[in-house]
This record gives sequence, structure tokens and C-alpha cells, in this order.
Amino acid sequence: MRVMVLVPADENSEKGEMPDEKLLTEMGNFNEELVKAGVMLAGEGLHPSSKAARVRFDGDKRTVIDGPFTESKELIAGYWLWQVRDMDEAIEWIKRAPFAGGTEIELRPVFEMEDFGDAMTPELREQEQRLREQTEGQQS
Repeated sequence: MRVMVLVPADENSEKGEMPDEKLLTEMGNFNEELVKAGVMLAGEGLHPSSKAARVRFDGDKRTVIDGPFTESKELIAGYWLWQVRDMDEAIEWIKRAPFAGGTEIELRPVFEMEDFGDAMTPELREQEQRLREQTEGQQS
């Protein structure tokens, strides 16, 4: 199963403050463990919302809203995408991450084709597989 691990923003990340060398080293070591274990598929930090935009959809109308966004507790500062056996394994991995100070990490399963049941027709399955192969090829 794939799991998206969401790292929340805080005042420092929203100010654009970068982590210090100690935290970067600890996080690099943790990421290395994830990669060696075959768990980590992707992971990145995100710029603050002051560099972001949102697009609101209302019928045919599209409205662009430039950051920064005020609710920092609802913002994401980074993410991982993990391949794990189950949520229990994901939880065990995140418990080892070098976070402190009341950080609360969200782990959410990623939908797989099987989750869509009969709505995922053979044609849609073929399209999804083709697109997945193309995007994976672009990453290599």
C-alpha cells in the first residue's frame, strides 16, 4: 500500500526559515533508512505559502488566489510518499522520524485502482497503467 505522509507547516517554515544543519543531517539519515528499506518513493520539502497560489473552481469560473495563506496549521511544509505493507508499518516508520516540539504528522493511504470497484472499467485501468508507466519513465 502507498501512504502519503504530510508534514505540517509552522511559523518558521511559513517565514521561509530553513532547517539547521543538525536537523538536515538527521532527516537525511532518516530518509536514507527509508530508501534502503525500499519504503520511500518520493519526498520533498515545500516553499512557504507566500510563493504559492490556489485556484478556486466555481462552475466555469477559475479564480487565482495568491499566497500567503493565513491558516498555517492547515498548510503543508513537506511530504513523503511511502510504499509499506500496511498503516501499522507506516506508523512505526514515522515514530522514528526526527520531529519534536509537538509536531503532528498525518498519514493517509493513497487510493489504488482496486478501491474504485466497477467504476474503474478495463479501459480506465489500461489508461491509468499507461499514464503511470509514462510518468515513471519521465522520472528516470
